[in-house]
Amino acid sequence: MTNRTALISGASIAGPALAYWLNHFGFDVTVVEAAPAPRPGGYKVDLRGVAVEAVDRMGIGEAVRARDTAIRGGQWVTTKGKTLATLGPDLIGFRDPGDLEIMRGDLSDLLREATERTVEYRYGDVITAIEDTPDAAIVHFRHAASQRFDIVVGADGLHSGTRAVAFGPEDRYSRPIGMSVAVFNAPNRLGLDHWDMACSATGHTTNLYAFGPDQPAYAQLFFPTPAEVPDRHDRAAQERVLREAFGGHGWELPHLLAALPEAPELYFDHLAQIHMDTWTSGRTVLLGDAAYCPSPASGQGTGMALVGAHVLAHALAAEPDHRAGFAVYERRMRHFVDINQKLGRDVAAKLVPNTRFAAMAQRVMMRMLPYMPGKNAVLEGVMKPIREAANAIALDETAPMSLR
Repeated sequence: MTNRTALISGASIAGPALAYWLNHFGFDVTVVEAAPAPRPGGYKVDLRGVAVEAVDRMGIGEAVRARDTAIRGGQWVTTKGKTLATLGPDLIGFRDPGDLEIMRGDLSDLLREATERTVEYRYGDVITAIEDTPDAAIVHFRHAASQRFDIVVGADGLHSGTRAVAFGPEDRYSRPIGMSVAVFNAPNRLGLDHWDMACSATGHTTNLYAFGPDQPAYAQLFFPTPAEVPDRHDRAAQERVLREAFGGHGWELPHLLAALPEAPELYFDHLAQIHMDTWTSGRTVLLGDAAYCPSPASGQGTGMALVGAHVLAHALAAEPDHRAGFAVYERRMRHFVDINQKLGRDVAAKLVPNTRFAAMAQRVMMRMLPYMPGKNAVLEGVMKPIREAANAIALDETAPMSLR
């Protein structure tokens, strides 16, 4: 592209990653974020395969490794707390050697730190309208004055406001997969020290981890989406749904539910994928979860955002105009997106036992796994589709022609 002003909506992962690469290629970049300030916290996310290469190419790979969660391993337990299996760090997180795990907030901090000196960040504002003209997009904001940009990028997540403005309502593209998740902090009653624990029963799965006996624990609760889904901004309704879904169950759930009202943050959402025939409209393009969310069940959303940012920026830098760049981006990313979304659906189908028989079969499998003669083949069967999805694209090896 010869005209190089870009507005990116979203300052979590995809947005700052794209800002890094566009700035690297000479674009004047502005990032607008609805939140009033950078968002701390979050949950742990995986970087696998090509996504690891992406952060290395950005020059933040070593910083990411320094903030790796360093989980030492974990246990699957029964609802009475009895250990079914103790697993090593790679197996408990389904990771190959070289894959990374980091807290989402830590990764967002690193990306912002790598860009904030050369990229303008505007917090507490959102896009309300986009007008395409022959030579620019005129963007209107809730608070700031309207401004012209050569391209607009929606990198604002599953519930993207930019997508709603440029492409229409979310329900046109969102494909719920029948499960919901809640993530929140709780007292570390078990003294977990870089340790992960999981417990499944009919209709729900609980994951609990912490990074030191004096650190708070993180609870992740998975369960079938209720008939009436609470508004994602209504915390009281969300807590009520969680008490209804998990009340009366064993292991740590009574203590987690008791701690829930005091948790500083609660992330609650239904698991869904975003499916779109095109990710572009005029001068607007979507990136990451806004375009092709695979659902958290895949473990690939963060990696897809990082890879997508790399591919989109390289395409825009190499091609003569935004239309050609957008077309290359879509063509390069489609197979990668398709295989990762399939992974998300496959994993979600097994995430929570939906019958008593399925729950019993899972317990038997976990108990027998350490002693199973063919356990390596079984584990490889689990890892193979994850590995293939994480490496289903190759990053550009050479600088775009326009930069030589």
